[in-house]
Amino acid sequence: MIYESLRKELRSKKYRMTAQREIVLKIFAESGEKHLGAEDVYRRLIEKRYRISKATVYRTVELLSKLGFLRRLEFGEGVYRYELATPDSETLHQHIICKTCGEIIEIDEKTVKDLVKSVEAKTGYLLNDYDIKFYGLCPRCQSRRNINMENRM
Repeated sequence: MIYESLRKELRSKKYRMTAQREIVLKIFAESGEKHLGAEDVYRRLIEKRYRISKATVYRTVELLSKLGFLRRLEFGEGVYRYELATPDSETLHQHIICKTCGEIIEIDEKTVKDLVKSVEAKTGYLLNDYDIKFYGLCPRCQSRRNINMENRM
């Protein structure tokens, strides 16, 4: 279904649906909730033995983002990451990022809405856009840290 939408959107903007565009989009579709950079996409394509240039991957990712099929995210690493954009999502979902291993997870939508309502109530603002990122240590890195601390004693 997403491929057909992409075909229509590309056609309406006078672009063609190329094999490269389709396989890049397929990588995102297969990635689940992973947030991939263009370099990650390129590596996965090479692992799958696709012959595609790095420049083509970067241009394709940028085009898919511009057309609204991918959402561009920035997590303070100096690299853009992308995820499939769903047509029914009105607002961006928010993330928690581990400062040690870089794992990124999405925050439950109800939690975010409750937080937004609380901020609106306390400030009197009507929020229509927001980008919330929390940084910390994931449970796995916390466990490693505790093990390392115990070994020092």
